[in-house]
Amino acid sequence: MGHKVEDAALDTLFREARTYAKWQPRPVSDETLHDLYDLLKWAPTSANAEPARFAFLRSKESRERLRPALAPLNIEKTMTAPVTVIVAYDLRFYAQLPKLFPQNPGMAKHFENNPEMVESTAKRNSSLQGAYMIMAARALGLDCGPMSGFDHAKVDEEFFAAGKPCFGCDQEFFPEGHVKTNFICNLGYGDPSSLHPRLPRLAFNEACSLL
Repeated sequence: MGHKVEDAALDTLFREARTYAKWQPRPVSDETLHDLYDLLKWAPTSANAEPARFAFLRSKESRERLRPALAPLNIEKTMTAPVTVIVAYDLRFYAQLPKLFPQNPGMAKHFENNPEMVESTAKRNSSLQGAYMIMAARALGLDCGPMSGFDHAKVDEEFFAAGKPCFGCDQEFFPEGHVKTNFICNLGYGDPSSLHPRLPRLAFNEACSLL
């Protein structure tokens, strides 16, 4: 049964949360990143498929590998962030469905020969999981800086091409590039002195209808 959370939590998650481009020199621990994933993984996805894959770039060297793919305005904010997350999606997510959706053993077969369904399901649900990650990060006291200004092909080639380390695969490396980048998000403790006044949002009657 659901229950309403306190206003202070809603402020943290939504009303007072901001997107940061500058960061305090405070590290984010590996334990916090484990806690982050262990929280976001419980949020819903289609058929419990969980197609998102998260590459947490923590070292200066790993972010330097990302630099050539970044739009100029996104370079400094990423190079100075404690952690940069590549939120990606696995086009072979359905191989995990026998474990993740055991009540329907044949679910994987719906995807095996339907690449359009695979692509749309993976992209849509990894976007959801990326948003869950942002909310979970805020709940754990982190600030976020999501962005889409980068060259997807360059990121995929550098981090997810054939021969790169695999996510939870039986084999050590990707047999081919079946993980694709969705978006990037910087994580850390934001520098509040860098914030501009909060931008406006659409009112209910500008974005919603009651039918």
